[in-house]
Amino acid sequence: MKHSATLSEACARAPWPLSEPTLTYFPNARFVLSDRDLDAGAHRTSGRSQGRRSRRRRVARLASGRSQGRRSRSQRVARLAVRREGVVVPDATGGFGHVPVLLDRCVALLTPALTRHHPDGSGAVLVDATIGAGGHAERFLTELPGLRLIGIDRDPTALDIARTRLARFADRLTLIQIRYDGLGDALARSGYAATESVDGMLFDLGVSSMQLDRSERGFSYAHDAPLDMRMDPTAALTAAEIVNTYDEAALTDILRRYGEERFARRIATHIIRRRARTPFTSTRELVEVVYQAVPAPARRSGGHPAKRTFQALRIAVNGELDALRDAMPAALDALAGDGRIVVLAYQSLEDRIVKRVFAEAATSSTPPDLPVELPGHGPQFTSLTRGAERAGDAEVRQNPRSAGVRLRALQRVQSGHEAARRGG
Repeated sequence: MKHSATLSEACARAPWPLSEPTLTYFPNARFVLSDRDLDAGAHRTSGRSQGRRSRRRRVARLASGRSQGRRSRSQRVARLAVRREGVVVPDATGGFGHVPVLLDRCVALLTPALTRHHPDGSGAVLVDATIGAGGHAERFLTELPGLRLIGIDRDPTALDIARTRLARFADRLTLIQIRYDGLGDALARSGYAATESVDGMLFDLGVSSMQLDRSERGFSYAHDAPLDMRMDPTAALTAAEIVNTYDEAALTDILRRYGEERFARRIATHIIRRRARTPFTSTRELVEVVYQAVPAPARRSGGHPAKRTFQALRIAVNGELDALRDAMPAALDALAGDGRIVVLAYQSLEDRIVKRVFAEAATSSTPPDLPVELPGHGPQFTSLTRGAERAGDAEVRQNPRSAGVRLRALQRVQSGHEAARRGG
């Protein structure tokens, strides 16, 4: 995770006046997880230690503390650590703004498939379907000097960062701007077949810390920015179009289905009422309306009141779940014999899709009432994890974004061609 400015600095540089309710729920975005507001926990901890001081006095105290340490940002970065809730968090981003989650575990799971031809990865192909800032890719390319890697991302900014970071591996790297449900096209453009042609596949789903930190993209409820949320800035649909043009039923459905928001109808009603006066243009305007719509008792627990609304809109704008449903079967088809796939999901909607597809792939198609396995009907994949694996306490302390991750992995044990031949 990137170094962070302090809360007082974030408030001081805000280009618009902050009301007390808004100020209360605008966390420091450099420290938030993709879909969880950590500031609420920090606020409760602070409240226990400082007693009954008013929120205004605490914010004023933080602001006054700014004058005591005038370190420049470069000086803070040079310290290579930031302090959060009493924990020193090293800057492991390498200056690229994103700490790879469960990196060691991903390497351990995928390396056997990537080294089965040669110990240095020669002859093997790894597809990083969400290359982002290139953190996972850098580790694989460094440790396996013969490995070929295809990096996919819909975000051109992410690809530019990855290209810079991985420049020294240019002869073994192919970068393609495409959404991961276009995997077959990406493979064809790289000279590989859509079926049984690659040895490893990696998906690191969701919005990245790097994208959250770029306030102009509109992903974060912690910064005032245009209401955009497009991972591909050339795409037509924006969050502003959704909140300004969709009817109440459609808005309610999006918030309920993609955000699992229990106050979906109330929030949709408030959005319709507000946009009748003035269309939404910024994230701040949406946060304030959501704050007004969510009942006070619910605002006091469960993190930021707008987190589910922002998640739902981001998923709708980018078609994330539909893309994932299409991408998973294509990714399994692309794996060669003994090939492996690892998927990291950060919210339950994504993980349910991955869990279902993986369970079907690892299940025999022999009718359950038959006493023996029919030839060609055995499972083509086997699970490499028992359920979903989570990050350990040490990693969560080092990289708070890893707190919500769920990792699942499969290995192909029987090729589709072999299964068809036996079944015939």
